Amino acid sequence: MIKTLTVSAGALMLAAVGAPAMAQSQDWSGLYVGVYGSGTKTNDQDDERLRFDRNLDGNFGDTVTTLAGGDAFSPGSCGGSAKGDLPSNGCDEDSNGVEGGGRIGYDFQFGNFVVGAVGEYSGVDAEDSVTSYSTTPAYYVSERNLNNLAALRARVGYAYGPALVYATGGVATGEMTNRFYSSNGQNTFTATTDDDQADGYQAGGGIEYALAPHLSVTGEYIYTSLEASDFNVRVGRGIAIATNPFVLAPNTTGTDIQRSNGRFGLHAVRIGMNYRF
Repeated sequence: MIKTLTVSAGALMLAAVGAPAMAQSQDWSGLYVGVYGSGTKTNDQDDERLRFDRNLDGNFGDTVTTLAGGDAFSPGSCGGSAKGDLPSNGCDEDSNGVEGGGRIGYDFQFGNFVVGAVGEYSGVDAEDSVTSYSTTPAYYVSERNLNNLAALRARVGYAYGPALVYATGGVATGEMTNRFYSSNGQNTFTATTDDDQADGYQAGGGIEYALAPHLSVTGEYIYTSLEASDFNVRVGRGIAIATNPFVLAPNTTGTDIQRSNGRFGLHAVRIGMNYRF
């Protein structure tokens, strides 16, 4: 999906740059509304893993150890979701996502230079997962899903004939859903913090090409970086034995888990259409 949209957006940009100028240059001033759709890809972090707070002091830098003192999570971690209990089973990479939404904006034109602001809201289907493995063996997966996204950005461009080449950047906020699951059937897993708000920024650029005085098509790339919503999971004893690494004495209450990467990055290649009043 994202490769197809990348090629389509690239073709649109090449056509815009190579097309002859209209007899009269497009006037980009004024109010406009538009729609867009995109393919998305989350920004994977190769060294991401789960982190542990073994003594529940709020610091997630502890090692979960076995009764013999070894690292209970020595098998390591991977980006994506586990295919089995062992790292050798591999991980499924996060699938490409989709986005669709609408925008409203206003531009001012000064000669060939165009400046303005645009507000957007979109529905998003994008996931970002990480897996860590224990020596049990078992897998533990933490998954984030971005559900919607709102943004307010400035836009600065240069107009040439029917084409407007621009850069854009501003603030963004989104709603996220968190999920945790494991093949460990002995312990209990309870979310102690599960926020859904994620704030950050957007930056990118693109080309808008006028098909008619009031109608244009757009091709753009937008990168979104959000401070991911807080999500902590507490591991309790459940039906596990007293020497279970998560509840090993002297800290028998349990262990808190969170992800090492606190940001959610999203690449989007968009194709859209605007109507100018």
